[in-house]
Amino acid sequence: MTIEFFGTKLKAVRKSKRLTQLDLAERLEVSKGTVSAYEQGLSYPSIETLVKICDILDTSADYLLGRSDDIPFKMGGLTDAQQQTVLQFVSLIERSNEIINDK
Repeated sequence: MTIEFFGTKLKAVRKSKRLTQLDLAERLEVSKGTVSAYEQGLSYPSIETLVKICDILDTSADYLLGRSDDIPFKMGGLTDAQQQTVLQFVSLIERSNEIINDK
């Protein structure tokens, strides 16, 4: 697993919960820039912060760290396959936006 992989999963789960980076940062009691750094793959959270992230996003560290592909939360009664598709779609949109913003 690479640090970018963690960031991609974190961003997808955060967005699926309809939280902004600022929302998550406030709940974690860190800066928005810190959450951005996690999502961009510039840094990892501490163990304590990772536990808080999991609690806030109702997900598991195993999922965020790539140790499991099982999505440990439910999105509106979707099947596991549908949830995976939604998360992949969110990730693709984010990557597209990053490419557009870099131009």
